[in-house]
Amino acid sequence: MERKSKEHLVVTREVVIPVENKKLAGILTIPNEAQGLVVFVHGSGSSRLSPRNRFVAEALNRAGLATLLFDLLTTQEERVDICTAQLRFDIDFLAKRVSDVFKWLKRNELTKHLPIGYFGASTGAAAAIVSAAQNPSEIHAIVSRGGRPDLAGYFLQRTESPTLFIVGQNDHEVIELNKQAFIYLPESTPKSMAIVPRATHLFEEPGTLESVCDLACGWFATYLKRTVNAA
Repeated sequence: MERKSKEHLVVTREVVIPVENKKLAGILTIPNEAQGLVVFVHGSGSSRLSPRNRFVAEALNRAGLATLLFDLLTTQEERVDICTAQLRFDIDFLAKRVSDVFKWLKRNELTKHLPIGYFGASTGAAAAIVSAAQNPSEIHAIVSRGGRPDLAGYFLQRTESPTLFIVGQNDHEVIELNKQAFIYLPESTPKSMAIVPRATHLFEEPGTLESVCDLACGWFATYLKRTVNAA
């Protein structure tokens, strides 16, 4: 299905992404003259329909960036994970899936010319970092929202992508985990950590998700659009 918005000249398509012998559902949105593409990598219990991620994606679309929201797990895998929590912390498995989606985007006629960034949440942030470290020079920016980048382990030290950690002021445990991970990011790569006032883990407080949008738009606009302008 394809949807077009005349106001913003946006094309939205429901897509099916083949990974190995499985298929993942996704929503690909491409504004006219998009200057980059942001892939959303969510954590456990979330999907391409996450209202928080869709809220951020719409802000990125208005800023001239394409977005891909996709289901990191198949329906069957999600059922298994709900019962066992087996996959949500399997960062190697999740990172490989993210990299497979990245490869699909680079083969797709609509997206292969766009510089790509990752927007990760929860354990998805760790998977995004690992995938980026395994594809150096290919992933041009990373933003983590309430993420667990600490689970990326030694891949933090191999990260070449400009990386922004966004954490809620009242998400105390995750702040400490982000601080620990931040230390291991290379000093040679642009990096920053932003604390959103009054926010808890899910950024449900009034105005806090808007702050996430502003921070993410600024980061991606700087590092994805710079790539286009330099080309």
